Amino acid sequence: MTNRGLLLRSWRPALALLIFIAIWEWAARFFNIETWILPAPSLIAMEMKEVLPTFLPHVYSTIELVLVGFSIGTTIGITSATLLHHFDRVRETIYPFLILSQNIPTVVLAPLLLIWFGLGATPKIIIISMTSFFPIAVATLSGLQQTDRELLHYMKMMGATRSQLFTKLEWPHALPSIFSGIKIAATYSVMTGVVAEWLGAQKGIGVFMTLASSSYRTPRVFVAIIFAMILSLAFFSLIVLIERLLIRWNREEREA
Repeated sequence: MTNRGLLLRSWRPALALLIFIAIWEWAARFFNIETWILPAPSLIAMEMKEVLPTFLPHVYSTIELVLVGFSIGTTIGITSATLLHHFDRVRETIYPFLILSQNIPTVVLAPLLLIWFGLGATPKIIIISMTSFFPIAVATLSGLQQTDRELLHYMKMMGATRSQLFTKLEWPHALPSIFSGIKIAATYSVMTGVVAEWLGAQKGIGVFMTLASSSYRTPRVFVAIIFAMILSLAFFSLIVLIERLLIRWNREEREA
């Protein structure tokens, strides 16, 4: 999609967002809603300006935590999917456990992780990694298994080795699916990072949110929510940009 096309498609959601904020502002003032229940957007904006210097260190802490957890989850996800793709017996044995592991709620694992690893960053990084791992592993495995069979057969007839089949055909063909999984994991990882900080931390958006809610400073809670959304959107946009740079051929095919 061209930049002009993207701009033309972006104005509608932007307008819808502005209308939503305007209605919210009007409703908060017209019905005289208490600030601790639902503050007006203008009040949230003023609160954001006031707390920004003290809030930014919390944002940096969350970004660091999410980047570490997401990187580990991505590495393990892609590596394990590649192994499962090449070893059928391992896939038949391990894959059901991967599915089963996602049926265990994070809130159930969190207390155990706290017992095993303490209140440091380790349990939070493990939770973010686990959240990121699954969509990436499933998307990678699916992408590798959807390689064009005719091309695969043709390359085998030409005498391509298993390594050449993977690097020249299967891996490039799977990249769009892999990035789909990474984009899903990117949005999940930010939200999971914020929630994981509720378990106990010194700094972070989740810590800021918990302190604000415990003192009924609702505008500050909204400030934390807005920053978490911006962070998630920025993370997602960064992945989309990397995808566009790495697999231009896929975009050109879709636009053709």
